[in-house]
Amino acid sequence: MEDNEIKKMVRDQYSKIANFSSSSCCSPSAEPKAASSCCGPTESINELGYSIEELKNLPEGANLGLGCGNPTASADLKAGEVVLDLGSGAGIDCFLAANKVGESGKVIGVDMTYQMLDKARENAIKGKYENVEFRLGEIENLPVADNTVDVIISNCVINLSTDKKKVYQEAYRVLKPGGRIVVSDIVLYEELPESVKQNVGAYAGCVAGAMLKDDYLGVIKEVGFNLGEVTEETSCGSPSIAYKAETGEIVDASTIPKERLEKMNEFANSIPAVSLKVRAIKPN
Repeated sequence: MEDNEIKKMVRDQYSKIANFSSSSCCSPSAEPKAASSCCGPTESINELGYSIEELKNLPEGANLGLGCGNPTASADLKAGEVVLDLGSGAGIDCFLAANKVGESGKVIGVDMTYQMLDKARENAIKGKYENVEFRLGEIENLPVADNTVDVIISNCVINLSTDKKKVYQEAYRVLKPGGRIVVSDIVLYEELPESVKQNVGAYAGCVAGAMLKDDYLGVIKEVGFNLGEVTEETSCGSPSIAYKAETGEIVDASTIPKERLEKMNEFANSIPAVSLKVRAIKPN
């Protein structure tokens, strides 16, 4: 697949997700107690790093379950800081960050999907978040000035980019010296079969575009970041990824026949993907 084709496919897919109530990038989810993520359905929202306490006061519709972790939990956000969220979706991580940086701080969400931006802006109005701003843009070409951001967060988005080095170069550019980036993302332990790499659904499902773990970490260091903690390596083999990979669209798992679901399970569990949380610092 060509880069432009991939970008269009990802944009189209996430436009659908924005219009599909309470869905995730891999499978639908209606309630926090039955949460979903790019790593598949979980028994508790706590397994994604979010607490019920954190989420209960967020605007309805902000949590689409699109992540594979909770980068705000490890970002050590402080009052007055400027935070940038790469691929902000419906705004969940922006709103959590806004609660931590307070009225003296600011949060900027960047997303390339109009429908997601509309949803996020509606949520900001509903939640009365005056310190949050959402901008249209691509994470490879951020609409943000040089050296203006204290903290960058991102949740299961960079794996969708076809030029991850450019993403981290842009992150380095906009961060202030001494600024930090905390990312939850999908990486691989081994190469995927070509059939999966070329599968449109598997790409939008956070799998086909993922890099090998060592290569991913190598890019971060090559750009100039001081790589800090690498935490929360969690297996991402899950039936929800298979739904996306096999159908290329969002479906309700409850509508899939048991026999087909078992085959999807087998496929998903063979995917050597993990959710990784990475923290890095831009040198002073």
